[in-house]
This record gives sequence, structure tokens and C-alpha cells, in this order.
Amino acid sequence: MNTETSNTNPLLCDIETGMCEMTSNETEVLIIKTVQSNDKLIRVVYFTDPICSSCWGIEPQLRKLKLEYGQFIEIEYRMGGLLPDWSYNSGGISKPADVAHHWDEVSIHYDMPIDGDLWLEDPLNSSYPPSIAYKAALLQDEIKANLFMREIREMVFLQKKNIAKWEHLATAAKNVGLNVAQLKTDFEGNAKELFNEDLILAKDYGVRGFPTIFFIDNKGKKETIYGSKPYAFYETAILNIQPTIVKSEYSKNWETLFSKYNSLTAKEFSVLSGNPRIESEIVLNELSDAGKLEKITTKNGSMWKRK
Repeated sequence: MNTETSNTNPLLCDIETGMCEMTSNETEVLIIKTVQSNDKLIRVVYFTDPICSSCWGIEPQLRKLKLEYGQFIEIEYRMGGLLPDWSYNSGGISKPADVAHHWDEVSIHYDMPIDGDLWLEDPLNSSYPPSIAYKAALLQDEIKANLFMREIREMVFLQKKNIAKWEHLATAAKNVGLNVAQLKTDFEGNAKELFNEDLILAKDYGVRGFPTIFFIDNKGKKETIYGSKPYAFYETAILNIQPTIVKSEYSKNWETLFSKYNSLTAKEFSVLSGNPRIESEIVLNELSDAGKLEKITTKNGSMWKRK
């Protein structure tokens, strides 16, 4: 028996490692697939979960990575199944309310708005429904599916919405232009098997927590990053595999950034624009005061959206 599992809880992410670690008695296998499913030089296999707070914490890094290296990489989102249910008692947590304070602490650490009161007001009983919904969205359109993932993350971390409930998943789907009726059909059908395939793949890759990201080229050369890391780690992983790649330059003014991404936190705007964090928030507040952006405020920070 693995005695370490009693001290690990998937919803209590380790701030030092930037990892939301799952309990497991299995030995790490780490089988890396080398099949390229697209014409990009590097396949980025990202094991994540809709309610993983550390995954929310690396949104700024991933968004910048797409802007600078998007022509060379294809990010493949895989669901890892962070919270099957509450039939465990480990890591000092036995009920949803135990997560609330931790999420507030994580919000400060990552400088990303997260409202832990979700776990006091309308807690999720599992992260499986939103994960399955993402796989259902993929059956319609990959771009809209990734927008859907962002939408449900904003719902759970900022709006305190229980995204295990269909009503919220349906609203998110409508907001990003998905066919809601088709999504429900696939959610109740084929998407469940696709989600199970992701869980199996996570075991094949030896995934123990989230975020875990594999950078792989078609010759099998690979780099792995566990947990939330500064941007330079992700950039270095790409360049270690393809040293001749030259990153793209992009316009860093607010109009361009909000045309690329409909919503940005102050941390995201700072990372993407290159402006200091404090200055970034001042700029965003001025834009919202001028009516050019909409500001969404939580007890642990804000997010700005394009009007």
C-alpha cells in the first residue's frame, strides 16, 4: 500500500511545486506517443482539469506561448480527472468547505482571481461533468471547445458557478457559439468514452498531477514540465526540441491583445504586454472607466473583458 496517498489531496495544490497531485498507488509508466496529428513541428500534450487552480495559474504563460510560438506548436488538451467524487478523506480535507481557504491562498500566489467561496456556497461534487463537456465540445469544433474551456474556468474561479451542473455548461456553450442541443447529446453519449480514453492516456504517460505538459516532436524528442512554472521554462522546452525556431513578434497594445483574447486578468495583461503588473492594472482600470472594457471584480482580483 502506498502510504503517501493519505497526505495527498487533488484539490490542495502544492504552491511550491505548482502541482495539483492525484492520489495513486500505481507506478509511473511514462509511455510517450510520437504520432503527430497535425502539421506543426511540436505537439504539446497538456494534461489538465477544468477546476485545477494551478492550471488556471498558468493561463498567462500558455497564452503568451500561443502568441509567440503558435505557428510551430499545437496544444492538445487532455482531461485528467482531478476530482472523481468526495469518497475519500486525505491530505487534511474531507469535504468541499475545506478547499475554500486554500483556493483564496492560491489566488494570491498565482496573482490570478480565484474565489474560494464557491466551496462554501455551491460546491462541485466532481470535475468529471465539465471534463466530459469539453470532450463533447471537441466533437463540434476545436477552437470553440478551447474557448468553452476558458469560459467554464472563468465561471468556476471568478463567478463561483458550479460547473458540474448542466445549466452552467449550457450557458458557457451558448456563449462561445456551440450547438447546445448537440453538446448535450454528445455529453450523454460519445464524449464519456472520449473522456475515459483521456484517463487511460494519462496513466500511459505517467501523469500524477496537473498541470503536466509534454512537448514532443515527430522524432520522439521530448521535454516535460510538471506544475506551474515561469514562462521561460515553457519557451526553453520548445527551443530544446527545435533550437532553430524563431518566435513571432506580436503587437502588445491593448486593442490587439483583447482582439486575440476576449478576457484578460491583470497578470495576463502584464505578461502579454510586457508592462509591469501594477502599471497593467492601472491601464486596465482606465480603459474600463472610459467604457472601453468591462471589469469583473471578485474578492481576490479582477478580470477585464472586451465590450
